[in-house]
Amino acid sequence: MIAVPEEFTTYQKSSLDSFIKFADAWTNAAEQLFDLNVKSAKAGSQEAIKQIRALAGARDVQELVALQSSFAQANAEKTTGFARAIYAWGTETQGEISKLVDGQVGEINRNFAAAIEQAAKSAPSGSEFAFAAVKQAVSAANQAYDAIAKAGKQVAEMTENTVTATTNAVAPAMGAKKKVA
Repeated sequence: MIAVPEEFTTYQKSSLDSFIKFADAWTNAAEQLFDLNVKSAKAGSQEAIKQIRALAGARDVQELVALQSSFAQANAEKTTGFARAIYAWGTETQGEISKLVDGQVGEINRNFAAAIEQAAKSAPSGSEFAFAAVKQAVSAANQAYDAIAKAGKQVAEMTENTVTATTNAVAPAMGAKKKVA
């Protein structure tokens, strides 16, 4: 029988747990997106039928034009709402995956640091410089990762603010256009 080191078994279990968490997060995200699309398609089909019936029942050209204008406004608002829902889904999914990645990176860093410490204890004398260099490289890599993660979060916040500002600017304009028509 082959003896399997406990560290290897622990690492394999941890890797499997991480894989399952990622798979679960992606499956939930896909399910949410599918549900959103199905509900939107159903609502869109029902609305289209309602609008066609209303257009078919128009008595004159003015009523037809008024209906078309109001339907265009309503459809634009629904499209904007769908875009907001998709954006919210993407933001939520990105947040969940980022948390999982951050946790995984932290665990890898802890395991790597422990392995370096263990190796340093059993290394021949005079190798302290090499281990110090490795620790410094790991620290620099962690700082770079933190900076990239922070920049990514800032980009996400800026995008969120831009989308919110654009939506807030377009919504009143759509309402004003409706009043003019």
